[in-house]
Amino acid sequence: MTFLEKILTAKREEVAAMEQETLRPIRETYSFYDYLQAHPERMQLIGEVKRASPSKGAIKLDVDPIEQALAYERAGVAAISVLTDPSYFKGSIEDLRQVASRVSIPVLCKDFIIHEKQISRANNAGATIILLIVAALEAKRLEELYRFARSIGLEVLVEVHNEQELETATKLGATIIGVNNRNLHSFEVDIAVSETLATKRAASGEKVCYISESGFKTPEDVERVKQDYRAVLVGEALMRDDQPEKAAERLRVLR
Repeated sequence: MTFLEKILTAKREEVAAMEQETLRPIRETYSFYDYLQAHPERMQLIGEVKRASPSKGAIKLDVDPIEQALAYERAGVAAISVLTDPSYFKGSIEDLRQVASRVSIPVLCKDFIIHEKQISRANNAGATIILLIVAALEAKRLEELYRFARSIGLEVLVEVHNEQELETATKLGATIIGVNNRNLHSFEVDIAVSETLATKRAASGEKVCYISESGFKTPEDVERVKQDYRAVLVGEALMRDDQPEKAAERLRVLR
């Protein structure tokens, strides 16, 4: 099986055992989408709290998620992403809950979401954005989960990896689309994926905010996508740096 197939197999088992939570009011913060629209002069950053990955193994298992998130917030990131998958990324919903309780900015629940139960849990833990991965969902299920999340006030980052998935996200009406430079089947990373898809985008004008995800280590990497993307999502490079605040600041290049 590919990495994605293995992850989804484990995720179905996890979700089957998950309780359905009663929805609580959404955590108050600003709209991530509105923030991107209002600050086009600089590449914005989603800083990620990421303990491990299927391809790289342990990255920083003993990280204090609150300290890491506060460093990102001081650096001026637009949002913070928290990996909550326990099986392959060694994260937890508690990591997200801790981060959301201490920062004032939007928090993204980064997981392989396949059921409404996960969305309700993310909301209750303090997330204001969730991730939906086109490659992980059939079109009908993608739309159902997207509509549910939006109906309770959450923003949705819809992730794509190729032209066909980009077309699906566009038809869905997604206003925040992430292009993942990591192939979820092989886990190979290439920033050229974002560069290629930038030429394939539908004529959406300025309505859609595009995010480039994975593979960014230096300001020069970010420079490659700054003309076509509003923000980049960075995890591993920030997690491995002893000074994550300064590392994050360096990646917020002028557009």
